[in-house]
Amino acid sequence: MTTAAQSNTPDRVSPRQQQDDEIDLLALFGTLWNQKLIIAASTAIFMVIGVSYALLATPVYRANAIVQVEEKSPSLPGMSDVTEMFGGESAAVTEIELLKSRKVIGTAVDDLHLDILVEPNYFPIIGQAIARRFTPEEEEFNAPFLGLGSYAWGGEDINVTEFNVPASFFNEVHTLIASGNGSYTLVSPDGDEILSGQEGVTATASGYSLYVGSLKAREGTEFALSRQRRLSAIIALQESLGASERGKDSGIIALSLEDTTPSHAEDILNVVAKTYLRQNVERQSAEAAKSLDFLTEQLPTIKKDLEEAERKFNAYQVKAGSVNISAEAEALLEQVVEIESGIAELQLKKAELDRLYTRDHPAYQAWREQMAEQRSRKEEFSERIKGLPATQQELLGLKRDLEVGTEIYTQMLNNIQELDIVRAGTVGNVRIIDDAAVNVEEPVKPKKALIVVIATLLGGFLGVALVLVRAALNRGIENPDDLEAIGLPVYASIPLSDEQRKLDFGGRRSAKNLRKVKNQHPTALLAHRNPTDITIEALRSLRTSLHFAMLEASNNIMMISGPSPNVGKSFVSGNLAAVIAQAGQRVLLIDMDLRKGYMHKMFDMGPEDGVSDVLAKRVDLEKAIRPTKINELFILPRGAIPPNPSELLMSKGLSELFETVRDQYDLIIVDTPPIMAVTDAAIVGRQCGVTMIVARFGLNPIKELEVTKQRFEQNGITVKGVVLNAVERRAAGYGYGYGYGYGYYQYEYKSDKS
Repeated sequence: MTTAAQSNTPDRVSPRQQQDDEIDLLALFGTLWNQKLIIAASTAIFMVIGVSYALLATPVYRANAIVQVEEKSPSLPGMSDVTEMFGGESAAVTEIELLKSRKVIGTAVDDLHLDILVEPNYFPIIGQAIARRFTPEEEEFNAPFLGLGSYAWGGEDINVTEFNVPASFFNEVHTLIASGNGSYTLVSPDGDEILSGQEGVTATASGYSLYVGSLKAREGTEFALSRQRRLSAIIALQESLGASERGKDSGIIALSLEDTTPSHAEDILNVVAKTYLRQNVERQSAEAAKSLDFLTEQLPTIKKDLEEAERKFNAYQVKAGSVNISAEAEALLEQVVEIESGIAELQLKKAELDRLYTRDHPAYQAWREQMAEQRSRKEEFSERIKGLPATQQELLGLKRDLEVGTEIYTQMLNNIQELDIVRAGTVGNVRIIDDAAVNVEEPVKPKKALIVVIATLLGGFLGVALVLVRAALNRGIENPDDLEAIGLPVYASIPLSDEQRKLDFGGRRSAKNLRKVKNQHPTALLAHRNPTDITIEALRSLRTSLHFAMLEASNNIMMISGPSPNVGKSFVSGNLAAVIAQAGQRVLLIDMDLRKGYMHKMFDMGPEDGVSDVLAKRVDLEKAIRPTKINELFILPRGAIPPNPSELLMSKGLSELFETVRDQYDLIIVDTPPIMAVTDAAIVGRQCGVTMIVARFGLNPIKELEVTKQRFEQNGITVKGVVLNAVERRAAGYGYGYGYGYGYYQYEYKSDKS
């Protein structure tokens, strides 16, 4: 039961876990706060970019028009109810597709030459804005900026209505250069001159033809000219043309088009709307138009036959003299003319039936019956005419042809007039309610306020992202707890001090600028020049901690090393030695960095006659050890840089040196090169009682310190602890905090560590 009860008990978050979560949030906020200048700079830069873009961007205007599509009445009664029952589409949806069809859009492309792209060559970024703000007053064109006359600066205008290019040069940008007085030169994309011409005259050469209707530009001004394929221009206009129905089943279509030139947008939208309206009417009158076209095509043939019949009739009368038609023949003639007219009318009707129906259609069957009846009657009357005299028969035939032709011709003219009236009077189901119009006072783009706000927010976001990415990539140790976790006790955290930088540069730079200087080796001893600095106070705390550490050491020699260069080990060694000497102990500071040691600079002396010279037996140890300005502190500089530092340190001379000095001084501090760079520290450390390493705040990763510890342990050297150097004040709670020290220092303390 107990186990079951425990298993059903929900997990509780411990106070420690809650504290860790709070620390993480504070650390995140502190990281952002510490890099607030980067975030502010990023935000300001993007805000300036946003403001610049809002001011320099070319405004875009929107033309609007409204078209109404009236609902067609159903062809059968009750069909509208059936359509609504099954959720039929609004008529406007179909009309929108027709409106954006290639047939309608292509007309606008052809009429307005939208497949020809031409614009002045503006100076990058600011040129178009300058030209847009130019108002011609005394001068026709704006003066070139810095003498750049090939660019357009305001007042230029060009109209190109024809530009034909070889097929391989479609969409290629050509250059048209104004030559003055309306003349120009066309240059190919490769820079070769193609042709020269004058406005108002078509120029042709090498497969090109160009007609410039008007050209207004300063001599030398360049224009970018290109020809698109017609289909590409149609597709581009289809994509940019907006068409939508206002309200469900309202039949009201709102058209919109955006362009940088208001008049151009109006022209395009008006042409599209009017073309669509015209084609809608043409669709409604298509039947009458087709019949009208057929009759118009047949009319010349009928007229020609009529004229031929009249000519034959007149010729016979002249030949035979005046011949009268008898009463019987006159009656037969009237009936024959009626039959022949009916047959001719049925022949015209057959052409229309062939276009509309198949041979098995009932209408076609009815036509066959009518035609058979007329032909039967014609044969009957033909037999009766054969009984007349030959003269009467011939005259009757000629008279018949003339009157039949006249009847057919007159009837066809009447039909053409009737169909023309029907076609002209046809009204479509589309109305243009509002012609295209543009509000030139308020461009739709750019939205200046919105752009500035978005740019500012984007800048702040990128600034925050940059800070977080840098924090994620910078794996330098910042929390002493991380060092404790890998078994390296932190003996002290040394704050970063601006005072050391000021000493190194003689006070010629401000603290703000000094922080920008990286890896500057100290040239002055801070413990001597400013013993009240907060960094020196931290070293005094380290001195106390080391006092107990040295009690357990095998000798009084302490080695200070580091994982990599520029961590500040020489700074810590020199100032720690000074602080211990000021407490009354006799201290010897040895610079064992035989390659790049610079400890002598901190004590204002030269490197000669030092460790390398003692080990090489070129100078006596007593002569090499020099006193400093601080009582009880002595220094043994590095000496001349030897060609074989490691071999020199492995000699017996190093042991003899330590044997000689360790009884003469209370503490010997040895400054060595970084263990990750060379093996000198491993050689020296075997003879030292205590080994301390210096890690720089925010520079050395925890993995590097772990490898450093392993490297020493592999050589039989135990690392006593770590000095975390160059600790910076952090809002996240790490570092030395706002209350470190005595609390009466007015400035932010930082020190330059090597």
